[in-house]
Amino acid sequence: MPRDDIRMNDEQIRKTLQDGRVAILNTNGPRGFPHSMPMFYGLDDDLTVRFTTYESSQKVKNLERDPKVTLLIEGGEAYDELHAVMVEGRAEVVRGDLDATVATMVEAMRRAGNEMPDPKGLPEAAKKMMAGKRVHVLVRPERFVSFDHQKLPQAKTPKSLNESS
Repeated sequence: MPRDDIRMNDEQIRKTLQDGRVAILNTNGPRGFPHSMPMFYGLDDDLTVRFTTYESSQKVKNLERDPKVTLLIEGGEAYDELHAVMVEGRAEVVRGDLDATVATMVEAMRRAGNEMPDPKGLPEAAKKMMAGKRVHVLVRPERFVSFDHQKLPQAKTPKSLNESS
């Protein structure tokens, strides 16, 4: 089966990113090995992926050295349900924007199914407690790679091994 037959179209890529809850973030580690971490994320209309992390984290150190990242968002339980979108992009670490950091944090946690307060109603002290040591990271997509095993032709299996033709 040609690879193009299981590639997602733009609408399917968008839906997978919108429906996803966790992105596996891959940065380039200090010893040359990939550094992979699961991240709850927010998503903008232009498919920019947003997340927050502690400013002192290894992820941030890696991004400062090399902003190239790969994200993986996947779904499905059985083989014929597997689908995924890989996003290649460059990350921008945003410091000092407490409101944007809190808004991203709240959106990402809500998408993951957690109850979160409205960030607009939070006092400044609560925002600082939540996100004072965090940065906001933007990943703008440069390339998507996708597959959807739901597009595979379904194997026809006999109802019983005893069936005869």
